[in-house]
Amino acid sequence: MTQKIQCVPDAAAIAPGASVEALLGRLTQQMLRHRSADGVWEGHLSSSALATAVAAFALHQVDPLGQRPRIDQALRWLVAHANTDGGWGDTPQSRSHPSTTLLCRAALTAADPTDTGCREARCAADAWITRQAGSLAPEAIASLALTRYGRDRTFSTPILVMCARAGLLGPSASAWRHVPPLPFELVAIPARWYRFAGLPVVSYALPALIAMGVAHHRNRRSRLPGLAWLRDALTPLALRRLARIQPASGGFLEAAPLTGFVALSLCAAGEADHPVVGRAVGFLTATVRADGSWPIDTNLKTWVTTQAVEALTGLPQADVARLSQAGVLTPIRDWLLRTQHRAPHPYTGAAPGGWAWTDLSGGVPDADDTAGALIALRHLAGPSDPAASCAAAHGLRWLLDLQNRDGGLPTFCRGWGKWPFDRSCPDLTAHAVAAMRAWFDACSPKLRARLRVGMKRAIRYLERTQNRDGSWTPLWFGNEHAAGSENRTYGTAKAVLALSRLDAAGNAAHLAVMLEAAARWLHANQNDDGGWGGVKGTPSSIEETALATRALAIFQGASDAAIHGGMVWLQRNIPEEEDLKPAPIGLYFASLWYWERLYPVIYALGACGAVTSVFASLPSAGAHPRFTDLSSGRSCGQPCDVG
Repeated sequence: MTQKIQCVPDAAAIAPGASVEALLGRLTQQMLRHRSADGVWEGHLSSSALATAVAAFALHQVDPLGQRPRIDQALRWLVAHANTDGGWGDTPQSRSHPSTTLLCRAALTAADPTDTGCREARCAADAWITRQAGSLAPEAIASLALTRYGRDRTFSTPILVMCARAGLLGPSASAWRHVPPLPFELVAIPARWYRFAGLPVVSYALPALIAMGVAHHRNRRSRLPGLAWLRDALTPLALRRLARIQPASGGFLEAAPLTGFVALSLCAAGEADHPVVGRAVGFLTATVRADGSWPIDTNLKTWVTTQAVEALTGLPQADVARLSQAGVLTPIRDWLLRTQHRAPHPYTGAAPGGWAWTDLSGGVPDADDTAGALIALRHLAGPSDPAASCAAAHGLRWLLDLQNRDGGLPTFCRGWGKWPFDRSCPDLTAHAVAAMRAWFDACSPKLRARLRVGMKRAIRYLERTQNRDGSWTPLWFGNEHAAGSENRTYGTAKAVLALSRLDAAGNAAHLAVMLEAAARWLHANQNDDGGWGGVKGTPSSIEETALATRALAIFQGASDAAIHGGMVWLQRNIPEEEDLKPAPIGLYFASLWYWERLYPVIYALGACGAVTSVFASLPSAGAHPRFTDLSSGRSCGQPCDVG
């Protein structure tokens, strides 16, 4: 029987060389080793079967002969990374997923007919789809795609467009009747009216709306009087709009799937020679990896950099001072100032002042990355830094202008609110509140007054959206093993980390009750092994364990059995030498899974820094509490403090 892990003051540590001090130093070195040449962090996203399938099929549609080597290499990668059940998941570690499997099956139609591996993979995929859909009939495949996403056509329509082009929906003359039409003619109205137009897609899917709408129109013309004529007349306008919002890199949102969907749809519309297609192919060929795969997005450079800054600046003050003296922090501050968007964005119409998840041209300003950049800048530059203060003022106003009427923060566009990725959500709102609080005292009186109102509204929103059990459900992170794929550990830990900063900002009226309920949920959902998964009973991961441990340490300001258990789990499961193995907890657009190589390093470093700070603040006669693993009885007698 597993004994309970406790925190016992002055007991021995769990194993020689496994103290928090050693772990903290090792993680710090890993973090610094992963920096790019420009002094920030680019990270490394998991290769994606879905992205690889769409990119390979798009290249096949555009130039099947000239792109043959890339297509064949991508298909070999897909075959090598199929699950044993015949399907594919979004990452090589993910369970089989209907959308990904349908797209991989469609991509395999581009294979050389003599390729035995591809033929066997197609047969296995057909068996998997049959088990899920009931048959391989076009109606069954269409139902499988449409049911998963309901009325939101953002991703179901692209899947069916690709299936139609691959011949999975029957002869071309009838295949398009299974593909929902998209009202691309709405591009004729001003972008600021889109929130009122009832679009069947979310804001980021505008390129797909245009390309797939035109493709459907040209393959299955409407029978409504005048509508086909109107669409004929507006097609040139729509294609010009598509060309205007295509970024310089050629990649819409820096995403291979969205870019590939646009390219193959334009081919289906008879527009294979359109300049948008040429630039899309340029993006796909520039971003393919050496093994023939594509990631779901080029990188999350801004996001991982700002998260790394928060982890590093949470280290003991002496360590932060050494990092500053070594010149580690200044390039990050300069890079963040350079990457703030300073002009209205042509894609979403976003005002200047925000940050995107990447510095590449396909990025779009969003609430989470803007909040992260603001918090990082506050750590890197004081209020006497005029450039940072000016950037912060613009960023804070950008967040306030984005705030919805319900008090919450959406991802990209204020007021759309119809589909999940355009609605207010707790994780973004909590992060935005933390950014507002970080700069509150350094702002002008006028901006401070706006922030006070915005923060109060956001806290009310978080109070309303807190689940009855004390948890919060995030939008951009999930857990494949949890019910509904929810990751309440991530959402709750992130909210606790944000709200714990607010006591001095005049918004504390409801915080105590909210935070105590959230802390109780984190305690109750710790696994018996001392770690955390998405909820209790799901496999523990480095990312989730580290976030929960850090949140409890910062909120409580003292060590307890839960914090102790989390640190023991991390020490046992973080290897001595090799890089940490990331878990697929990230949720991309359309709920696609990804992992990021830096997440476990960043979050584990943040947990070690927070726990170390707790120990340093505890009164003692020179000895800090030490971790004890009562289930093993091993000890080394070394303290766990750092510095």
